[in-house]
Amino acid sequence: MKISFSAYMVILILFSSCQNSNKNEIISLVKEWEGKEILFPTGSVFTILERDTVEHAKNDVDYKIVTYVDSTGCMSCKLQLSRWKEFILELDTISPKKIPFLFYFYPKNKSELNFIVYRNTFNYPICIDEKDSFNKLNHFPANMMFQTFLLDRDNRVLAIGNPIHSSKVKELYLKIIQGDKVQPNNKKNIIQTEVSVDKTTMFLDHFDWHKEQHAKFILTNTGKELLMIYDVTTSCGCTEVAYSKEPTRPGASVSLNVTYKAEHPERFDKSITVYCNATSSPLQLRVKGEAE
Repeated sequence: MKISFSAYMVILILFSSCQNSNKNEIISLVKEWEGKEILFPTGSVFTILERDTVEHAKNDVDYKIVTYVDSTGCMSCKLQLSRWKEFILELDTISPKKIPFLFYFYPKNKSELNFIVYRNTFNYPICIDEKDSFNKLNHFPANMMFQTFLLDRDNRVLAIGNPIHSSKVKELYLKIIQGDKVQPNNKKNIIQTEVSVDKTTMFLDHFDWHKEQHAKFILTNTGKELLMIYDVTTSCGCTEVAYSKEPTRPGASVSLNVTYKAEHPERFDKSITVYCNATSSPLQLRVKGEAE
């Protein structure tokens, strides 16, 4: 079976730096899911902020995006609801037809999930799947990067990958939905520059977990071309990054202003990934500390 263009692109843009053993595993996984029909539990109930029950799983649309989040690990890290809100709004502005987003959450702690939803004012329909029925029907991969799918009108997989955790997957989804209007970035065709970072790890030490913490990374354009930041992603919804969207001139600097909001006492190690036109892109930064 030949790998389709969409599947090939996911492999290429996500895993070009993987070891060969991992690449073979990923190619096999993408082959397995490409064109596969996603099954939905009968009687799925979608609610908005726990209050309004809505009819959401429409079939008369060209595309839909479905994501499944299980109960393992950090729920807030996986959800990234603020970034989902941005992506939904972006799609609403570029697509002539509204594209449904189907969120299936299988929480270990329903109260924690509701807290995260309310904290982010996530006023989009979600299905709290307490019996994990969605996963039991489809047997999704364990890797959360492969628990989000772009589907066609027959609920068959067009692309696999999480557009919130990878700007390249997001670009691919937009490309498919817009009918190839969005061109994938090709490093050979991009004018690149050099960048230095004042530090790659920020230690916040010990602090009261109720108190919001702030950190700053400074990127300096040490090359001869403009520095452009395409996207900044974080490993957790509790970590947010603000920065200027304007290009940075050679010799000038741009600040990445990090805000960390602990959800409970914990020793943490959060990652920040910066996608830009530097030869060393993506840049990997970390924020560590202990919220008490």
